[in-house]
Amino acid sequence: MRFWNTIKIALRALRRSALRSVLTALGIIIGIAAVIAVVSIGNGAKSQVEASIASLGQNIVTVFPGNFTSGGVRGGWGTASSLTVEDAIAIQREVNGIAAVSPEMRDRSQVMANGLNWNTQVLGEDVTYLGIRTWSIAEGEMFTEADVHGATKVCVIGTSVVKQLFPDGDAIGRDIKIRNIPVKVVGVLASKGFNFFGQDQDDVVIIPYTTHLRRFSRRPNLNSILIQAQSPDVIAQVQNDVTDLLQQRRQGREPDFTVRSQQELAEAATANAKTMTFLLTIIAVISLIVGGIGIMNIMLVSVTERTREIGIRLAVGAHGRDVLLQFLIEAIILSLMGGALGVLLGIGASEIISNRNNWPVLLSTEWILIAFGVSAVIGITFGFFPAWKAAQLDPIDALRYE
Repeated sequence: MRFWNTIKIALRALRRSALRSVLTALGIIIGIAAVIAVVSIGNGAKSQVEASIASLGQNIVTVFPGNFTSGGVRGGWGTASSLTVEDAIAIQREVNGIAAVSPEMRDRSQVMANGLNWNTQVLGEDVTYLGIRTWSIAEGEMFTEADVHGATKVCVIGTSVVKQLFPDGDAIGRDIKIRNIPVKVVGVLASKGFNFFGQDQDDVVIIPYTTHLRRFSRRPNLNSILIQAQSPDVIAQVQNDVTDLLQQRRQGREPDFTVRSQQELAEAATANAKTMTFLLTIIAVISLIVGGIGIMNIMLVSVTERTREIGIRLAVGAHGRDVLLQFLIEAIILSLMGGALGVLLGIGASEIISNRNNWPVLLSTEWILIAFGVSAVIGITFGFFPAWKAAQLDPIDALRYE
């Protein structure tokens, strides 16, 4: 009963100076809002990166060529012409734990159809490519193994290419020209959207890699070899075995290739997102500490202003612990009020930032509860000293205070 009376007294005291109470809690409001907004945006970005990486395929290991050196001048990563179709065949045949392999050719070309033209990425792949990338056909069909063996002039195209070259949407069975060579469209890919590098995955033409090598490429080597492991558990083993096999095929020469797993890419992207979220959270925590100091300052002023009131309470029988509890409850209510307003402001700010900048937002119930908990802790931590100081007042001195 006494506890509830103390709460009523604290609420009455806060209502007497409502504007000052709101201004006192402003630091907490801003700090909690910053925490909610930062965590929501960080979680949304992390979720988008994970989804985008997953859209690249499952259990992917990629072999890239190394760098090229000529006359003491070293080219960048991937400039060497070191990967061959025979390397891809050897990997498929000799490495255990592999589900599929696709030799890759990749360049950009001007493609034409219906008097329209468009610059897009032209990929040379095996029939296994769509399975590796977990990509489906929306219309028509994928080219066949017979098309790969015969280097047939067929292709499947992305929805962005369809929009640019076939405004009527009817692309199946019609020809597009790549470097003036007619290629028949046999399928249209399901839309994948943008990846986390900001690239439009639907802006692509895929032809058999043999067709790319024989009819379009200016060099006989592959740009990369795409490998799908049978399960996440064997990715590291596949990565090591592919490295060993390719090194054996180089017969002691310096490695001219790099083997990367999708898991490494995901870990790097996740680590960057975590670092950014951590730094922004530190800034938000500093705001909370500043808000807590503001509460302590105002509570100290309040103790001074209400010294005679404290003296009267002590003189009519109240104990020091009652006074301490009253001021401590006032500080906690201020902090919780700031926490509640901060959560609402943080949710609103997250939605506004997301809508204006097209960033994903993922609200976390866990972090909202943590924000309330932190605001209560701040109230106790920064409100205890003013409350203790009020409880230590001598009733006689307090009644004499002017």
